[in-house]
Amino acid sequence: MSRGNRSEPGEPGTEADPVVEVYKRHVDRTLLRENLRRSVAERMANLVALQRFAEEVRRAGRKARGKQ
Repeated sequence: MSRGNRSEPGEPGTEADPVVEVYKRHVDRTLLRENLRRSVAERMANLVALQRFAEEVRRAGRKARGKQ
């Protein structure tokens, strides 16, 4: 019996996409689950912190290249 867009194992259309299976091997699902346990506000705060860090790294890179 189907639930929404999902099929039960053994039903037609449940064959795994080989490309997706290759990518899944390289995904740490524990990190995904950990992140999904956080509130939306916590995830947004982490995103803002990541953006600030990325800008700091860019700035440091520009400064280092300017000294060459």
